[in-house]
Amino acid sequence: MPGGRLTSEDRQHIADWLAEGLGYAEIGRRLGRPASTVMREVTRNGGPEAYRADRAHEATRHRARRGRRERPPAPAVADDTHGRDPQAVQDFTLSFAELLIQQGVPRMAARVIACLYVVDSGSLTAAELVQRLRVSPASVSQAVAFLEQQGMVRRERDSGGRRERYVIDDSVWARSIIASAQMTDALNEASLRGVDVLGAATPAGARFASAAELLILVSESLRRGVEQWQRGRGADRPAADG
Repeated sequence: MPGGRLTSEDRQHIADWLAEGLGYAEIGRRLGRPASTVMREVTRNGGPEAYRADRAHEATRHRARRGRRERPPAPAVADDTHGRDPQAVQDFTLSFAELLIQQGVPRMAARVIACLYVVDSGSLTAAELVQRLRVSPASVSQAVAFLEQQGMVRRERDSGGRRERYVIDDSVWARSIIASAQMTDALNEASLRGVDVLGAATPAGARFASAAELLILVSESLRRGVEQWQRGRGADRPAADG
């Protein structure tokens, strides 16, 4: 999958394919990008009917320039406990967030996940996230709300009970993978219905049948991987006192 931001050529392709009536999923497939990336690009630049490549590219450049003026990079966070290089930690955090964005995670949500993941506690308050990300409290709140809906972050009260902390744990990817398996199951069921409706002996029906075979294998593999990981974690933990 290509990395980095959409180019002016990518945006021209999007405009042309929208004009042809293609959906976000097909456009994303042709670009080698997640459909969610295409959807966000189109939505924030006028929608399918009003999207124009040159205007979208200029608007993105303008937002980037404005963001650099209004949101200077956060200072590297020192970690005296483990002797880590603060700049190396910051660089890794940024690159990890960019990887999540390329996978279709909304930008602010990706930055929140990355921040939570690199701190040893796996938890930060809203104020700490605002300070680290140099964004508004509203931006953090919206990102956390999205992540809660996806089961990737939970809220906890600190020991004094006065402040909420946003927490990420070791099982976050397991839950995400299970969610992907459930989506794959839904696609598999739809493909099997397509076989019934179109007829297994027809080219279109055969196409859906082939898709269903692949999707069920993928779903089973995802679940087996999570179960194997969970068994391994259980074996690594000391037995409880009887």
